[in-house]
Amino acid sequence: MPKKTTLPNGIRVLSDRVAGVRSVSVGVWAAVGSRDETAGQGGLAHLIEHMMFKGTTRRSARVIAETIDATGGMLDAYTTKEATAYYARVLDEHMPVALDLLADMLINSTFAEEELAREKEVVLEEISMAEDMPEDLVHELFDAHVFAGHPLARPILGTRESVAGHTREDILRFVGRHYRPANLVIAAAGSVDHGRLVDEAARLFGGMSGPEPPRRVTRPLAYTPGRVAVEKDTEQVHVCVGGPGLRRADPRRFAMHLLDTIVGGGMSSRLFQQRRENRGLVYSTYSFVASYTETGVFGVYAATRPERVEEVLEVIGRELGEMAAGGIREEDVDRAREHAKGSLMLALENTATRVGRLAGAELWREPYLSPGELIDRIERVSVQDVRALADELFAPERLSVVMLGPVAAEKPAPVRRAAAAGRRREAAREAMG
Repeated sequence: MPKKTTLPNGIRVLSDRVAGVRSVSVGVWAAVGSRDETAGQGGLAHLIEHMMFKGTTRRSARVIAETIDATGGMLDAYTTKEATAYYARVLDEHMPVALDLLADMLINSTFAEEELAREKEVVLEEISMAEDMPEDLVHELFDAHVFAGHPLARPILGTRESVAGHTREDILRFVGRHYRPANLVIAAAGSVDHGRLVDEAARLFGGMSGPEPPRRVTRPLAYTPGRVAVEKDTEQVHVCVGGPGLRRADPRRFAMHLLDTIVGGGMSSRLFQQRRENRGLVYSTYSFVASYTETGVFGVYAATRPERVEEVLEVIGRELGEMAAGGIREEDVDRAREHAKGSLMLALENTATRVGRLAGAELWREPYLSPGELIDRIERVSVQDVRALADELFAPERLSVVMLGPVAAEKPAPVRRAAAAGRRREAAREAMG
């Protein structure tokens, strides 16, 4: 089991020793993401993530890059809706170097004006790149619709206008408000000695101080299903169908994982077989889930030619309707269970995956589940659990359709009609006993 030590200033330090490896993945996770921005701060959390690499009082941006390259390792970061992570993967002998780099970036970054001006241009290019990738853009539009009016609707990258307007003072205020010891988790997995990690963390991060960070404001989701079409000059129509999912702490999340696998989690999934293998309607299709503090999302993605989009929606609607109507079989759940167990064990051979799980559990104050405990939770999911969840998540009144491409917005929504038809069939079966 992983080990945990809390430094006197409140930073939590965790380690997961993995036998038989020489590498270690180590990082710092901050409990702040795009949802913690105010309306005028769009993209600020992500811009700060970029700026942490742009120079400190001890190192220039070039020296930061040269230092990690000299170890043969890698240094990276990412921003999500609810967290920001800075992490490295190196040989165990270079773990102190990696941790020193991370501490220097998080504590001593200068956020120089000239670097900020250049990096804002980089982020603007990143926004342009995302807009040129319709598969990514339709997911962003889907989140904006499902989470409309909620902080989770905010795009992680922000907008061109918001990014262009950010100042050094904005960055300093945001960092000072959120990058406080109680909001930080240091975690390592692989060839790591916990005592050595704690000693290094105390030496490098022990001087950080500050009051408790602001408590994240949570709010209920006021979701209204609908059909949204955004016109864009693309060869295909990109489609997301779905609605709200489960919050991160929902005990049904293991059933949701199996349902995700059944719906579109692999080559044998329902929708892959129906849309690609049996009908040749799509090349790319899958289901997706995400869970956050108070809500989540469950959806299906597909891309097809404009003349076939209504047929694709009809197939999606029929399959979701049948699953909502109790059409998930015992063998479907058994196959998904074995797929989940195999995927989990393979993923846990990667130290980066292990440290991400470890840091995430601590960041959200959730119990850490060992691989054995995870397998046990998956084994305990019954076909009735998965059917009940499908009935809830695929209810016709919960489904939204978001399309991007050469489409018109006034067309009917066959997804709801098909799903409703599936429920009527189920009601008829129940009436007949």
